[in-house]
Amino acid sequence: MSQSIPDVASLPQLENPLENAKRAASYRAVDENLKFKEHKVIGVGSGSTVVYIAERLGQYLKDPEYTEYVSKFVCIPTGFQSQDLILKNGLQLSSIEQHPKIDIAFDGADEVDVNMQLIKGGGACLFQEKLVSTSADIFIVVADSRKRSSKYLGEGWRQGVPIEVVPSAYVRVLHDLKEGLGAVSANIREGGKSKAGPVVTDNNNFIIDADFGEIENPYELHKQIKLLVGVVETGLFVDNAVKAYFGNPDGTVATMSK
Repeated sequence: MSQSIPDVASLPQLENPLENAKRAASYRAVDENLKFKEHKVIGVGSGSTVVYIAERLGQYLKDPEYTEYVSKFVCIPTGFQSQDLILKNGLQLSSIEQHPKIDIAFDGADEVDVNMQLIKGGGACLFQEKLVSTSADIFIVVADSRKRSSKYLGEGWRQGVPIEVVPSAYVRVLHDLKEGLGAVSANIREGGKSKAGPVVTDNNNFIIDADFGEIENPYELHKQIKLLVGVVETGLFVDNAVKAYFGNPDGTVATMSK
């Protein structure tokens, strides 16, 4: 690493310890996995942790030792937020339509189990996140340590599995999740105080959050949900990630590999 690229340990602490954790995990993930002479197409995910992925890429862009390489990178976003992060950090924006084969992708997770299966979609970008991550040769997960379950998905993330659905089918899917697949609860995600009505994704679809409790077999549940008419994609990411970085509030980072 160039001397002008700041080491995490040398940086001033952020006000929120969780932000220290996210920054530490993101910086280390980029430092250890990005091959500047080989990787040309970079997937940049969504969420609060990925802010620091884009920030770290931007630091390399400004460093004379790496500028030549990073200026040639094209970055593929998973939604409006990551598109904005790419542009704000001076990186070159492209699209999955132009680059369907991605060298490496970095993204966050809502929960990671012991087999590195994921729940994603808390930010309602799950379809585009899955499109990018499954198009990548290498998919790296970054998160703070709260997102690591001791065994099964559903232990810590109790909001349920996010499911993107076609708007006209949401009532049918809600019924099928509860009556057919035994969901403890299934609810359309509402926009909250800033929006009347459901959350609308970047693809103009709705999000359902379905609670199945602890999920012993994420792959099987993913297949069952995908077979429901009206389902676009599920937030169960199975057999995709190759390595995960979990930041701790003290700035240390734990890793998990396939």
